[in-house]
Amino acid sequence: MATTVKSKRIQSIDILRGLVMVIMALDHARDYFHLGATTMDPANPATTTPILFFTRFITHYCAPVFVFLAGTSAFLYGRNKSKAHLSKFLFTRGLWLVFVEIVIMSLLWWFNPKYELINLQVIWAIGLCMMALSVIIWLPKKLILLLGLIIVFGHNLLDGITTQGQGPIDVLWYITHQVGMYIGEDRNIMFLYPVLAWIGVMSLGYVFGGLYDKQVDARYRRLVLLRIGWAAIILFVIIRGLNSYGDLFPWVEQERGNVYTFLSFMNVTKYPPSLLFLLITLGPAMIFLALIEGVQNRFTGWMVVFGRVPFFYYIIHVFVLHLAAIIGLLITGGDWTIMIIGRDLFFTGFGDYGYPLYVTYLVWIAVVVLLYFPCRSYMNYKLNNKDKTWLTYL
Repeated sequence: MATTVKSKRIQSIDILRGLVMVIMALDHARDYFHLGATTMDPANPATTTPILFFTRFITHYCAPVFVFLAGTSAFLYGRNKSKAHLSKFLFTRGLWLVFVEIVIMSLLWWFNPKYELINLQVIWAIGLCMMALSVIIWLPKKLILLLGLIIVFGHNLLDGITTQGQGPIDVLWYITHQVGMYIGEDRNIMFLYPVLAWIGVMSLGYVFGGLYDKQVDARYRRLVLLRIGWAAIILFVIIRGLNSYGDLFPWVEQERGNVYTFLSFMNVTKYPPSLLFLLITLGPAMIFLALIEGVQNRFTGWMVVFGRVPFFYYIIHVFVLHLAAIIGLLITGGDWTIMIIGRDLFFTGFGDYGYPLYVTYLVWIAVVVLLYFPCRSYMNYKLNNKDKTWLTYL
């Protein structure tokens, strides 16, 4: 049973954050367990199934919501602190997250102590965005809002600038806007989360935090959330329908029928996150925030737990899923060593390894239930030790 803990935190934000963290584990369970996860794109309308597409699409909400709410949390954290204090905190925490991605998460994702693969993903992106936000917060709020909107709505104008090189300028562009890879003699570095668009998202999240100031009326806040949410969804439908801007890939009518044409319409680009990707993920998230405010039941109690310790949950859920994949291979007599993932195996795939999709869902549910208990314990520990500054970095 979920435990309700007294806290000054904003429960609706924690519920949304917790929900996307739980959903995120489904995608990672699919990575480690689903047959064909390393060889087939689950979002490709030409080869996917509706249930597999949905399994992937629903997890699209995780990264944008998490990055957006990281900006909101930065605003809420800094309400009663000086700009200098907040700026220093954001920069140092961002630097810490970059370290975690490179040193800790690379080991947990691959279980390869040689670090042949370093995949710079969402923790890396949040870290760099926080470092950027440590400077951006010195701007007036209206300028921060304008900057965030310009980046989110305009960054797709840069899609035509591409490179395949390995030099410093190429790597800088991979970090900024284009998915790319640096191939070295001993290791590969994958830049899966170019940060430009995410800086825009976090900046908007920071300004958004003002809606949760104590003097803001709850009814007014819910009205604004609903208007933003529905406006984003309507914009998505209009811009996607025009099929000329806002995403790297236009939607295409599918020979397999209207259902798959709809999947093509909804198949928007996550790496880097296109304007359309952000509209169709953050829009519904705003509506959810409006509807969930003030709701308290067993479901929200569970989500609050995950939402208050997202970093802790993120780290241990990758370790548990990866370890579970090895245990599954040992039980079924498979070759468990394929889970010590080197760069060659990453690109060739796991062959016929994997389980039906329903197994992926069962593993996901089991892992989430299992992790609830250590997350609840850690949440209570943080609540009872607010004087420990180092806990703000975890």
